[in-house]
Amino acid sequence: MTDLPTMLLVDDDEVFTQVLARAMTKRGFRVEIAHNVQDAILITTDEAPEFAVVDLRMPGDSGLSLVKHLKQIDDQTRIVVLTGYASIATAVEAVKLGATHYLAKPADADQILAAFDRTEGDPDAPVSDTALSVNRLEWEHIQRVLQENDGNISATARSLNMHRRTLQRKLNKRPAKK
Repeated sequence: MTDLPTMLLVDDDEVFTQVLARAMTKRGFRVEIAHNVQDAILITTDEAPEFAVVDLRMPGDSGLSLVKHLKQIDDQTRIVVLTGYASIATAVEAVKLGATHYLAKPADADQILAAFDRTEGDPDAPVSDTALSVNRLEWEHIQRVLQENDGNISATARSLNMHRRTLQRKLNKRPAKK
């Protein structure tokens, strides 16, 4: 056992986790990797990590369930949720569950380390002058309803009065940026 701080990286993108693990090891962390929530839970059975980078969308359980688990086993674990499918609904839920910060991909090792140090909100954060597009508003609404239905696609489709396959197609698309 070393005195290096421990970091858990959880992402289904194996290349990304290997690259990020090398970068974090060079920055002085002892890194463990998992590619899904279940493997991450097994890794944390003996020892909770001091830091965790958790992907939101992976096969199986959502990264949000891992955020909750990590905070239950050690409320001092600093967690950054990193996702290519950012939404207001999931950002709010991640923070409510105990994430330190929420970043949209792509993010590099330095941005992730800076996110771990964020302990307060930024009152000087830029506020956009433009409204969200209709496509982005639709994406945000779908994400909120999906969260309200605990990630259940069928229940969400019923709530939105939408065919399940249509909802799945919309969820598989990247969200509009604005």
